[in-house]
Amino acid sequence: MTTILTTDHPAWHGLEDGTPVRAVRAGSGVWIVTLDRDGLHMKCVHGEEDRKPALAITDPAALPAATPAALRDGLNAIGITHRLTNPWLWDAITTAVLRQVVRAEQARRLYRKWCEQYGTAVEGPQGTLSVAPTPEQVLELADDQFSEIGAKFHRGALKAAADKYQKHGQQWLGMEVEDLAAALVSIPRIGPWTAAAAACDYTGDFSIYPHDDLAVRTWAARIAPSYPWPDKKDKRFGPLWTGWAGTDRTALHTLTLSTLTWGSHVRADLEDPCAT
Repeated sequence: MTTILTTDHPAWHGLEDGTPVRAVRAGSGVWIVTLDRDGLHMKCVHGEEDRKPALAITDPAALPAATPAALRDGLNAIGITHRLTNPWLWDAITTAVLRQVVRAEQARRLYRKWCEQYGTAVEGPQGTLSVAPTPEQVLELADDQFSEIGAKFHRGALKAAADKYQKHGQQWLGMEVEDLAAALVSIPRIGPWTAAAAACDYTGDFSIYPHDDLAVRTWAARIAPSYPWPDKKDKRFGPLWTGWAGTDRTALHTLTLSTLTWGSHVRADLEDPCAT
């Protein structure tokens, strides 16, 4: 059976044969994760194997009963999906911060420059991969080092996040997704959108994802083009989306993450979604 992998995180790269590969920090180790015909493989290549990355499985059987038929059919077509839950909260925070203001592909490139320039490098199957710099490393960066990679706008938020993470990070690790998002809003220059995106990435629970996000709206319209979706600036999309699930958080998570996964695979058909 083919494993459908959600590659929404910018750390995912594509090898020459199309194999997805990612370096990820889990605990005190850095792991290389790959997906091939034999399934998903994880190998610790730096540090200790004290925490193995985990997968979250999403089954379209849990979609809301009220999901429009065309949207349901499109999501059923990709079947059960797998997403690597980000095991490092600090990376989830910095990834969400670097998505502020810029478009998705620009954010992907910026995240990679950030990791390559200031993070930890390890050897992958076909070259060097990198993970994000630690909070301690971020606080040591000079202002012009942010500008060098195009992250001048994000400097204040990243510095503030690094400072807060050092002080409160251990308290945040065991929180449920809603409580975590609420805690992250206390960081200067991190609003509800950024906080929710980071909390979803870390916990694997997309029930509080910003549901009127451009990516969700775009892929939903691509899956079911005949459905009368609200216009892009119409604020009815969010209530419409969440209303289908009602109080069923699993259904809302499934609807949102399955749609994002569908989009990542469409993008892969158009161009390498992991291209630098």
